[in-house]
Amino acid sequence: MLTFIFYFFIAVVVLQLSYYLGIFGKFAFGKPQNISPKNIPVSVIVCAKNEEDNVKKYIPLLAEQNYPDFEIVLIDDASSDETLEVFEEFEKQYPNIRLVKVENNEAFWGNKKYALTLGIKAAKKDYLLFTDADCYPVSKDWITAMTSQFSEEKTIVLGYGGYEKVERSLLNKVIRFETLLTAIQYFSWAKAGLPYMGVGRNLAYKKDEFFNVNGFIEHIQVRSGDDDLFVNQAANKSNTTIAFNPESFTYSKPKKTYREWFSQKRRHVATANYYKVFDKIQLGLFYTSQLFFFLLVILLLALQFQWIAVLALLATRYTIAWIVVGFSAGKLKERDLKIWFPVVEIMLIFTQINIFITNIFSKPVHWK
Repeated sequence: MLTFIFYFFIAVVVLQLSYYLGIFGKFAFGKPQNISPKNIPVSVIVCAKNEEDNVKKYIPLLAEQNYPDFEIVLIDDASSDETLEVFEEFEKQYPNIRLVKVENNEAFWGNKKYALTLGIKAAKKDYLLFTDADCYPVSKDWITAMTSQFSEEKTIVLGYGGYEKVERSLLNKVIRFETLLTAIQYFSWAKAGLPYMGVGRNLAYKKDEFFNVNGFIEHIQVRSGDDDLFVNQAANKSNTTIAFNPESFTYSKPKKTYREWFSQKRRHVATANYYKVFDKIQLGLFYTSQLFFFLLVILLLALQFQWIAVLALLATRYTIAWIVVGFSAGKLKERDLKIWFPVVEIMLIFTQINIFITNIFSKPVHWK
């Protein structure tokens, strides 16, 4: 029995190394990305619901972008606070701001995809760049950096949306590591020709791509997924690329408590249930192999079975994973996470188990 467990452990390590070297290495060891300005007309789209404080701070940062031809489409999704009033003031202040007011529709009550659809239809430009109301661009060249990756063939651009660093906070490191690992995955699979998701905090595509798949209609009943489910449906090897030049990043404030972050991640995990079969399998295999790796290491070392070989495999897996994560973290300006990798990885794995079990017994709360 122990021999079988040991060989199973070897298979798990091989699978992990296949992910880190065969897939994630495509991003980690790739060349840095340069910016070649395209200056194509762009509509920046922001959908907000009860985000009064955030839009006051961040919309001016969008309006002040150093770009020759862009408009900002502000969508107020039936807010009950002063978001609409703030948007109306911005509309008066900036000539390139277009305001879309959304009233709750009985058929799509509280559905962000309905609000975004109205905003996309109102946009005057052929290329759309999305971010969230609680996000801000890292520089005034954000639009330039994101749109520089468009070409005649590449009409979907996946960007990086990170979270601000909070000093002396272990939760913040876990949140940022999870965001980093997710980005490594969707960037790497996109480079491999199998894009499966993107994040609405930083995503761009040509309007034609939206209408080619009839917008969000196939998953309109799913409250979340205006970003990852759309990409999962519309993206392919031919039409999708990535933007990871540091000028292309956006940031937002992370959740302050574990409970808030746990609730957020529950929504994300629940949405992944609607991915294509292959994407669910590859994600499931990766996270399952991570869990089995740690459980089997503990079991085999506790029983002192082939402990020298187990330690060698443990060291090999950690060395390779650490290198890949380290190079990727450098590209995405998250270098401090390299030091914390062994700790935050374990914390994240067991959080994911907790999320999976919790989602079985109750549904997560979505956009209201």
